[in-house]
Amino acid sequence: MADPIRSFFASRMKLGPTEPNGHAETLETPEDQRRRVHIAACALLLELAYADDEFSDAERGHIEAVVQRHLGLDDEAAHQLLELADEARREAHDVYQFTSLIRDSYDLGQKTLLAEIMWGVILADGQIQRHEGRVLRKIASLLDLEPGYLAEARRRAGTDAN
Repeated sequence: MADPIRSFFASRMKLGPTEPNGHAETLETPEDQRRRVHIAACALLLELAYADDEFSDAERGHIEAVVQRHLGLDDEAAHQLLELADEARREAHDVYQFTSLIRDSYDLGQKTLLAEIMWGVILADGQIQRHEGRVLRKIASLLDLEPGYLAEARRRAGTDAN
């Protein structure tokens, strides 16, 4: 499963193929769109994990477990997806390309669940750094999540961590 994810990333996360008239052609299937959204969501989780300049083993374990559970991936596929998301995160100028894709693809319930997962990443190492909270609030704003939803997601993530 890892090779299809890598080939998808190579072909779809960049600009699409160009038609003879010079315009980019969108050949994206629903499966392609789903994979792009998964990469974007993972990139946001990794952005939070790196927000305090320390990607702890607890944060890594939390992200890997969440990716496996919510996306139904095995260890190898989840690891490959996280590698691709990390590559996309490092190449990105900011998080907007990821948040805009998720904002347009997820409904309110999915965005709230993602916020809960993001809080879980922040809480995984047992401490909330100021930078982590700031990055999460920025992401939530770009996802059009109101502060009340973010607070509820934090409460649920804190309850699940206990």
